[in-house]
Amino acid sequence: MSIATVNPATGETIKTYEAMDEEETERRLQLAEATFRTYRTTSFAERAALMNRAAELLDEDQQEIGRVMTTEMGKPVKQARAEAAKCAKAMRWYAEHAEELLADEEPAAADVEDSGASRALVRYRPLGPVLAVMPWNFPLWQVVRFAAPALMAGNVGLLKHASNVPQTALYLEDLFHRAGFPEGCFQTLLIGSGAVDDILRDERVRAATLTGSEPAGRAVASTAGEMIKKTVLELGGSDPFVVMPSADIDRAAQVAVTARVQNNGQSCIAAKRFIVHTDVHDAFAERFVAGMRALRTGDPMREDTEVGPLASERGRADLEELVDDARRGGAAVLCGGERPAGPGWYYPPTVLAGITREMRIHREEAFGPVATLYRAADLDEAVLIANDSPFGLSSNVWTRDEADVDRFVRDLEAGGVYVNGMTASHPAFPFGGVKRSGYGRELSGHGIREFCNITTVWHGA
Repeated sequence: MSIATVNPATGETIKTYEAMDEEETERRLQLAEATFRTYRTTSFAERAALMNRAAELLDEDQQEIGRVMTTEMGKPVKQARAEAAKCAKAMRWYAEHAEELLADEEPAAADVEDSGASRALVRYRPLGPVLAVMPWNFPLWQVVRFAAPALMAGNVGLLKHASNVPQTALYLEDLFHRAGFPEGCFQTLLIGSGAVDDILRDERVRAATLTGSEPAGRAVASTAGEMIKKTVLELGGSDPFVVMPSADIDRAAQVAVTARVQNNGQSCIAAKRFIVHTDVHDAFAERFVAGMRALRTGDPMREDTEVGPLASERGRADLEELVDDARRGGAAVLCGGERPAGPGWYYPPTVLAGITREMRIHREEAFGPVATLYRAADLDEAVLIANDSPFGLSSNVWTRDEADVDRFVRDLEAGGVYVNGMTASHPAFPFGGVKRSGYGRELSGHGIREFCNITTVWHGA
């Protein structure tokens, strides 16, 4: 895949870039290593001042970078601006909280005495240069939720961004540079995916984080395992959205539409499988399908657009294949399901019912505005359907029954359970999944500690 901005609303190539050669990549690796030696000794107050300045600049740039993101990957421009604002919020959150999250920990006095020490503590120290392999769907947020905690912990970052968002990738390097971070603290590597393996094998790179596809995660995890390097992986998701009889059906259906089509449906944590108790199935389905039909699809630069194009022609083709396979298997298409005429990589909001385990869409992630609707006879069947997936990123449960909530929290195989609301990441809460959705956590204190050397300091009596 070439490194280029291709407008998904028109198919027009806007700008292309040459990949960095080995000499330039080596220069940047040397710079990262050299910068880390000094940056790691800066105080939390110094880092916080820099991070807060980056947040200020991002707020000032919100209109401009929002249009860049929309041009590169097609999300509605209002959502792009909201993404920029969310990034600035996360930067400020880590600037405020990093020091307390990484404060020295003192073991219980009895345990210190029992160990034979006069005193002991646990200290969090930075690891070094961390490679971040990031996707195009949230081209700012996916990077910032790694970069803000990593830089506040004293690490330095090397970004290999998706090849279809090069302008956003270069903007991020420039943002941290303008904020005053030392040269080499955060660098963008304009390279193809084939160059990632060699960089990950380099001894100067101490760890890696990847958000992306399952094959990409396997490749990075395999190399990192061979090199004995820490990794955090956030991979695909096919999140269940369970609706029980006690739920507010009108509200659940309204939120379900947003939960499915946010970011043009191209979100790992978008609800994708809608599992509805038979007692309220028809009422929910009627409202949900009507809401999906009513969405305004079109030019993502328009302020009133709710669903824009998919990010790539290949992505649309993959989505069509899943829908066509389900249709051939007997699934009912309640709305959408047909590619519109005209330029751009658009696909309509679509709802499929009558899904069986033999259909690919039951097991594979639908990365676009396509929802699958299931009928569950009772709570037990709802849990079985929800867990019948190779993924386990997050989940949504709609019920007013606390016994239902307790059961879902106990039994759902997911990194998050959101009750009477849709999944959304927030800097204060850990984010990540289980099964083939990956491992490790981003955000919160858990996220900032992922790339720290957790050091025991023991003093003899």
